[in-house]
Amino acid sequence: MVLVDGAGVPLGVHLSAANLADCQLAEATLAEVAKPQRQKIRRIIADRGYDSRALHDCMAKRGIELLAPHLRNRKNRFQEGRKLRRYRRRWIIERTNAWLFNFRRLVVRYVRRIETYRAFLYLACALIALRQF
Repeated sequence: MVLVDGAGVPLGVHLSAANLADCQLAEATLAEVAKPQRQKIRRIIADRGYDSRALHDCMAKRGIELLAPHLRNRKNRFQEGRKLRRYRRRWIIERTNAWLFNFRRLVVRYVRRIETYRAFLYLACALIALRQF
């Protein structure tokens, strides 16, 4: 999972098994963000996989507004549609994913060790960040 800022620069990445739900990995990804930040994270824009009441409550405790469209089967909806207009900015994370997929070693996993793969992922994120500044 990747957490990016408004320009698409990766702030934090987290690797895990593929059989875990997205809403379970959100806090671990948020913990990977480097401590010295210029600004506090005010809102997170995520897709439908992050629609969880527990995750909304956890982010509210941290002072972070979580904007995720509701799942279709949700009975009680608690977000107003006006705030979800910011969901249109979701293309920024999709662009960052495309930048990461330009590195072939990340698309096709040639290495067996997770530490080596993580090192290549951090290197790719550093190169993306250097291109933006």
